[in-house]
Amino acid sequence: MSMARGEIFTARVEGLAAGGAGIARVEGKGVFIDLTAPGDLVRGRITKEHRSWAEAELLETTEPSPLRVIPPCPLFGRCGGCLLQHLGYDAQIEVKRAILLDSCKRIGGFVPPEIRVRRSEPFGYRNRVQFHMDSDNNPCFKERKSSRLVPVNDCPVADEGIRKALREGKTNLSSVRKRFNMYTFRYTFLMEGVCERGTVSILGRQLFMDVKVFFQSNAAMLELLINDLLAVSATVDKNLPLADIYCGVGTFAAFLAEGGGFPEIDLVEENKTALALARNNLNMYKKVDYFALKDTDWIKMQGKRKWGFMVLDPPREGLSAAFREWLPINGPETVAYISCDAATLARDSAALRKGGYRIRELTFYDFYPQTAHIESLAVFDRR
Repeated sequence: MSMARGEIFTARVEGLAAGGAGIARVEGKGVFIDLTAPGDLVRGRITKEHRSWAEAELLETTEPSPLRVIPPCPLFGRCGGCLLQHLGYDAQIEVKRAILLDSCKRIGGFVPPEIRVRRSEPFGYRNRVQFHMDSDNNPCFKERKSSRLVPVNDCPVADEGIRKALREGKTNLSSVRKRFNMYTFRYTFLMEGVCERGTVSILGRQLFMDVKVFFQSNAAMLELLINDLLAVSATVDKNLPLADIYCGVGTFAAFLAEGGGFPEIDLVEENKTALALARNNLNMYKKVDYFALKDTDWIKMQGKRKWGFMVLDPPREGLSAAFREWLPINGPETVAYISCDAATLARDSAALRKGGYRIRELTFYDFYPQTAHIESLAVFDRR
């Protein structure tokens, strides 16, 4: 049924969609409304109409959901960084777990094992932040659904080192840049344009990193994930090589190799800067091969090579179509797939299951509380 742009409606929010928007039914059509909570009764205005769904803006919450809380950040709703500060943390965990489960069922066509949950500190967790500088040299974030800038003097989700830098005006050190990254954790302080390279202590080990190169932004959750990967690796055949695909700076391989076994290690990463840092992080291991290649190019070189364990940490787009086809035929007995997108994980899982793998375990890691991002680890083995 058609709804006109500008039409005002009243509806009950039924749940949250993968992007964090609330879902309501209006005249039989699904309507997505940001900044709403499951159970809210709201008044909204249609802003965009599509064939089978519509988007709307929130005008008023006439009956608030019991899941609602008062957002601690005064910029919430305007700043584009957080979408879920209006939900209590328990509710955030449950809606994200439900989204992951729904993606597996609806997109992947399967019911996963019971999803384990790894909770984070709800605030003060984020170690890596990107700032934009406005014309007055104020550090800013992007406004929600806009390219406009919102000046910030604090950020409750950020690590204390970043909050301290904001209070002390250290962001002005990078004022020659319109956009820059900052990373702080324990004794590490890195900022683009000032001190870009250094080491960070993860589980007591020093890892080389560059603030311009991707590195997980919640170090405490990263440590939990590494420990879970180490537990998985204890069950694999370590007489065969280890492969770390989309390896970044080699974080996972560095810890997996430390326990012994794995006569050889293959590291695959198309970002050459990240791979150079991986060389530093694994320089104590002699038999490491580094491939500055896309996954599609790397698989063409492999022939009949076999591995005992493979770690995949692809970007949001997930595995390439060629890799999805290659892996079930040529992959090892056990694969650990680290995902930052529930939809592409479900799609790729369906391909692996069709090719003979089964999901042994699925864990949701709340790397980014107050946001809609869902990170997970799916462990596959041969049936």
